[in-house]
Amino acid sequence: MSLRNSPSPSLKFLQDRWDLDLAATLDEPELLRYRSNLLGSDLRITNFAGGNTSSKITEADPLTGEPVEVLWVKGSGGDLGSIKRTGFATLYQQRLLALERSYKGVDHEDDVVPLYPLCTFRNNPVAASIDTPLHGYLPFPHVDHLHPDWGIALAASANGKVKMEEFNREFGHSLVWLPWQRPGFELGMMLRAAVAANPGCDGIVLGGHGLFTWGQTQRECYLNTLAVIDQIGQFIERHGIEKGPSRFGGEVVPARVDRDEIAVAIAPFLRGRVSIQNHWIASFSDAPDVLQFVNSAHAKELAFLGTSCPDHFIRTKIRPLFVPWPPSAGLDELKAQIESSLEEYREQYRAYYRSFATPDSPALRDASPTVVLIAGLGMFSFGKNKTEARITGEFYTNAIHVMEGASLLSDGEATGTVPQCGAGFDPASFKVFSNYVALPAIEAFRIEYWAMEEAKIRRQPPEKEFSRRIVMIVGGGSGIGRDCALKAAARGAHVVIADRDQTAACRAVGECGSLTSPEFLTCTSVDIRSREAIAQALKDTVRAFGGLDILINTAALFPSTPDGVIPDALWATTLDINVTANYVLADEASKIFTSQDLDGSIVLTSSANSVVAKRGSEAYDVSKAALSHLVRELAVGLSPMVRVNGISPATVVKGSTMFPRDRVRASLANYEIPFDESLTDEELRTLLAAFYAKRTLTNQPIDPADCAEAILFLAGQRARCTSGHLIPVDGGLKEAFLR
Repeated sequence: MSLRNSPSPSLKFLQDRWDLDLAATLDEPELLRYRSNLLGSDLRITNFAGGNTSSKITEADPLTGEPVEVLWVKGSGGDLGSIKRTGFATLYQQRLLALERSYKGVDHEDDVVPLYPLCTFRNNPVAASIDTPLHGYLPFPHVDHLHPDWGIALAASANGKVKMEEFNREFGHSLVWLPWQRPGFELGMMLRAAVAANPGCDGIVLGGHGLFTWGQTQRECYLNTLAVIDQIGQFIERHGIEKGPSRFGGEVVPARVDRDEIAVAIAPFLRGRVSIQNHWIASFSDAPDVLQFVNSAHAKELAFLGTSCPDHFIRTKIRPLFVPWPPSAGLDELKAQIESSLEEYREQYRAYYRSFATPDSPALRDASPTVVLIAGLGMFSFGKNKTEARITGEFYTNAIHVMEGASLLSDGEATGTVPQCGAGFDPASFKVFSNYVALPAIEAFRIEYWAMEEAKIRRQPPEKEFSRRIVMIVGGGSGIGRDCALKAAARGAHVVIADRDQTAACRAVGECGSLTSPEFLTCTSVDIRSREAIAQALKDTVRAFGGLDILINTAALFPSTPDGVIPDALWATTLDINVTANYVLADEASKIFTSQDLDGSIVLTSSANSVVAKRGSEAYDVSKAALSHLVRELAVGLSPMVRVNGISPATVVKGSTMFPRDRVRASLANYEIPFDESLTDEELRTLLAAFYAKRTLTNQPIDPADCAEAILFLAGQRARCTSGHLIPVDGGLKEAFLR
């Protein structure tokens, strides 16, 4: 589709993506959704789930039929980039304004929140966010409240008000400055008063927070927002050119050339140390802007100050953990530094909570950091899943840009009270370094432990059985392994599908994609005959998610030859794949488990053949008997942190790569089961599976899904007290009963 745009302001960094033809087909709520999606599609404009947009739209009252003004505003927890029409809260505008009569002052902010549902239009179930009055009290039809890095840099500068006035003169704007005030009803009325006191203003800079812009039409609002954000970017760029290329006091630690290898080596250790209360998934970044910051002279001081914008520290906590690592130090020194730095961080976080908590405050949350900065290496960020971990890292990258922009706007050492400090605030609580102003700790606490944020957390759906768990499935491209992957993905796991056939592994990832987020899935190739290949597949797992919690192997070899004679080389290969490879898999995985020091689980796939002696499958049967005992040996050797179990299925024909067409035909002929050559491979397998089923007590064919259920039971916490055992999945094969 070609875009036809109307004239837009001169933009250097941002792009006017408004399509007039498309917009002409949309009603006002859809235009609000369209405007929001465009703004949210660019992280330079606003961060994920950050900011709010609104429109005041005239609609027919469903009771009276009379026209009423309805405020459409992004609902609590929504994301502008992906929001749908159904993601907006709708409120009677006049009822919202009438809440002023019930407002008792800033100390009673939270008392107004339960009244928002009384203003709901058409019983809309979408919860109104705390920013709702900010939009309702601004006297404009369409309003954008965003957190662009450039805008927050101006808002978080110790000379921010002076620089805003300089910006107004340079670009012909009439922005107004408001000192810091927590989002809520008080700030809504402050915004209304600021507009009334400054007729003709075209935007408001909220000290330490973000930016408000507006317009008389959806298009005008969008263009005004783009123009102000882009031009603040140009303003900061000019200051940066004047100051030269050095940032954050210059580089004092060089970036390690082998940082990718080091990151993979340290990630499980770090993940384990931050996961003492909850398992976390990791994301790593060594992007140029991240390295420029963590390697700089000012990194430690700026990191300790914490972030400014409320949207940032809700995810990044009040501050990240900064880990100094001298260029001459090795991995052992880094581990020791992580340990000591984490201990100090947790104590500081607990002290922060104790300093500001009231009897009504939510309980202390996990005291571990969600962002860890390591000099010379980069940034690790953590979340309950890969998406949250990545977004947390993106938020701190936003914070880095904010600190950089504020530093570039410096005109020398700041003196006096910073402009972020309004009436009723202690000037000394606003800490400044290199012209960057951090939010006071008490204000950070009031937002991080706000009842509104607690309510948002409680509205989240319950976590699934394998949430926060990283599962590597060897042989996951087909058969039992594929079904394990499908079930693990559906139950919240982060899944790595490893297979000798990487095409099959990636195809299985595609199948899992409809059950979970694609970010929770990855595939890799592995030849389990090679320790090096196994180690590389495990490194790929760590690189993707930060560690490993569960190792599952379903890969095996059933040797066969046309004459039924197994040569020595094939016998050796059978034991190599079915026994030794399982040992090596566990041995290599144990290095990650040991480094993490978290509970882990291994599930291997044996066979009913391990206890049923018969003619013609000696190599396979002996190998599976050895594997069954290996399960017990590993359970002893890896205890107590890692549980090792297995399953012993009877013959699984469906979907198995061990049953190619020729083998199935030979088996059918051997058992004198009639078949038609026109049948598909899977139809032939069904015939053979039905025959095997008749030999069991249940007369049920063994399906890969049956085996996958048993494997995931053993892998998960439902079997937390089970180790060293094998579950038969054989339909009741009496020949395999334990003797």
